Amino acid sequence: MRARRFARNAIIGLLTAVTLLFAVVWAAGDMLIHPAPATIGAPPSDFPARVVVFDSASGARIHGWFAAGKGRGAILLLHGVRANRLSMLDRARFLHAAGYSVLLIDFQASGESSGDAITFGHLESRDAAAALTELKTLAPGEKTGIIGTSMGGAATLLAEPSLQVDAMVLEQVYPTLSQAVVDRMQLHAGAPGRWLAPLLLRTVKPHLGFDGDQMRPIDRVGQVHAPKLFVVGAADQHTPITESLAMFEQAASPKELWVVSGAQHLDLYRFAGGAYEARVLDFFNKWLRQPSRAME
Repeated sequence: MRARRFARNAIIGLLTAVTLLFAVVWAAGDMLIHPAPATIGAPPSDFPARVVVFDSASGARIHGWFAAGKGRGAILLLHGVRANRLSMLDRARFLHAAGYSVLLIDFQASGESSGDAITFGHLESRDAAAALTELKTLAPGEKTGIIGTSMGGAATLLAEPSLQVDAMVLEQVYPTLSQAVVDRMQLHAGAPGRWLAPLLLRTVKPHLGFDGDQMRPIDRVGQVHAPKLFVVGAADQHTPITESLAMFEQAASPKELWVVSGAQHLDLYRFAGGAYEARVLDFFNKWLRQPSRAME
């Protein structure tokens, strides 16, 4: 009798623990995709931009800032996860000072743009396409470039059809969503995090309506033939250098790689400062201001 009672209690306890585990994982998934709205307001007084608003095939109304340059090229700036256009403002400032037109946007479900959930590049890829169309309208006849950081870079690569630009800078882009989840879970929760990562990935489809296995920028990078500059942190634990090197290896030419010594998964412009400006301006000057030619 006692043995039966013990076995029954053990089963109930196990089922309760499993139920709680799935509830925690589901809540964690819900937190990850929760929108990140923010009131941005008018452009800063030292940045001569104007507000732009346009529709995206993601279903969102996209908000951003556009600053006209001097006809030397136009660059779209795409932020990372749980950020907004403010995170790209310093980049916009130095690019605009160099004569480029710039467009900064809030992805759907971020900043002042509408949207129900962050999708790690899935719906954001449609925002990138809509923003590029808007930029070409605002800066007609100019060659176009993109800077995409983390999720912004993933959105750039995941766009279908491929975005028609003359050059792109891709910063710390995850190769696959599944690997990105494993990396982050293991980083923050150790070995148990690696075990829990598949459970968290299983919440993607019921939460967002698409399979996380579809989110593989590494499978798309070989189909993007615009010149690419990959900028990665040597000490990045969210997207380890081995994954960035694999992404670079799969990329179609022309391509360049800049490994920023000592940098983790952070704002690489703030970390590298003048070196970042010099490298990025050299890249865009080469491809947006001069006739395209093969990289050496």
